Amino acid sequence: MSTTQPSGVDSTTKEQRLEAYLERNAADGELYFKSKFIADEVGLSPKEIGALMCKLTDSATTLEIEKWSYTSATTWRVAPA
Repeated sequence: MSTTQPSGVDSTTKEQRLEAYLERNAADGELYFKSKFIADEVGLSPKEIGALMCKLTDSATTLEIEKWSYTSATTWRVAPA
């Protein structure tokens, strides 16, 4: 018997997990990171993190999020709001 979740539920859980991670790590000030370097800690792929960061840029009320660099991989800047 399969125990799959609807993709909307899974996506929300991933978004909440990433937001909680960012809140913890940016609590003392600014945080700069590339998705590929936090992927293992968050349990998401760099591609998933990038997509979720775009969502969080608009929806996160406790964080200030911006794209900082557009070189080979996007660098994100996160700070408490």
